[in-house]
Amino acid sequence: MSKNVAVIIQEDPRTTHRPVEALRIALGLVAGSHNTTVILIGEAVRLLTDDTDDIIDLDILEKYLPSIEQLNIPFILPKTFDLSALSGEFSVRCETEAIVAALIESMDCTLVF
Repeated sequence: MSKNVAVIIQEDPRTTHRPVEALRIALGLVAGSHNTTVILIGEAVRLLTDDTDDIIDLDILEKYLPSIEQLNIPFILPKTFDLSALSGEFSVRCETEAIVAALIESMDCTLVF
């Protein structure tokens, strides 16, 4: 039975490999037919921009981004994010903290990185 899953990425991808690993996990959840939404907070938004020079495991990120883009995995970013900074055609929407909190509450499972 598929579940509604939120993958929340809040760590800075310039200081740890965990954000890139979280995207890999999200990709695996989608492949397993779970309804997966990725929520990027703070510096984690760099994962979807051209500002990737200092990202740890950049080679792995570049390997998975085309699949993430093609599968239209939904991303939620902070309301203040400038969508023109995106590096691809990702399925992104910007929401307020209150809407993000309500979405997280509605999920069957939440993974936080």
